Amino acid sequence: MSMVLDTDVMVAALRSPGGASAELLSQVLVGDRTAMASVPLFVEYESVMSRSEHLKAAGAVVADVQNLLDVLAGVIEPVEIRYLWRPQLTDADDDMVLECAANGNARHLVTFNVADFKGPAERFGVRPLTPGQMLKETKP
Repeated sequence: MSMVLDTDVMVAALRSPGGASAELLSQVLVGDRTAMASVPLFVEYESVMSRSEHLKAAGAVVADVQNLLDVLAGVIEPVEIRYLWRPQLTDADDDMVLECAANGNARHLVTFNVADFKGPAERFGVRPLTPGQMLKETKP
């Protein structure tokens, strides 16, 4: 069952290692779940996760984020963006996440922003879920 992780989920995994986001990311890293990302989305992960406020909250340094993303890059399913469907959402960065899910034929888009993604994502056959919902409603 394939999924795309929104950047807010990646940040939550970094900042709250005991939370649902971290559990999902851990399952991806050990191969129990399949996550997808496009190059632009992966670059956004790096940019946002490396911000000083997130590093400080996580007690991490940039090298920690780099190491995590290096491991993730080895297991993530790459998505080539062949079609752009913009604008679908009010936030252009959210459009990038939706385009990754649509181009990769993902079944789920994991985000804390379910309300904004719901209609547009479902038009592409993608179900938006929070990390907690993803863990409860699907099995690795």
